[in-house]
Amino acid sequence: MRTGYFSSLVFALLTSASIAAIAAPASKPEAVNAPLVMDVTAKAQGEKIDLNGADAPTLQRELAGVGEAKAKAIVAYRDTNGPFASVDELLEVKGIGKAILDRNRDKLEVN
Repeated sequence: MRTGYFSSLVFALLTSASIAAIAAPASKPEAVNAPLVMDVTAKAQGEKIDLNGADAPTLQRELAGVGEAKAKAIVAYRDTNGPFASVDELLEVKGIGKAILDRNRDKLEVN
């Protein structure tokens, strides 16, 4: 008798738990909207980068195809040989080829 009573009690408990789970409203996961972050150091589209004044992180960030090593090489060349006389002189820097120069020519200036 006790076994039958215990089985009925367990059955009733499991049934009510499953009905409660089915009847509960499904909570929709909240969409997380990441805050929009603006880069305050971003250059305006019309503003050019001065080869004689820009530091390595600026060159790396603003020029296509220029990573940390090439940006440091540009600064080292400038420190060793003096200021750039023209944008084309950038070809003298090790690792900078015609393709990289052509890709960035409109972003560069020499002051």
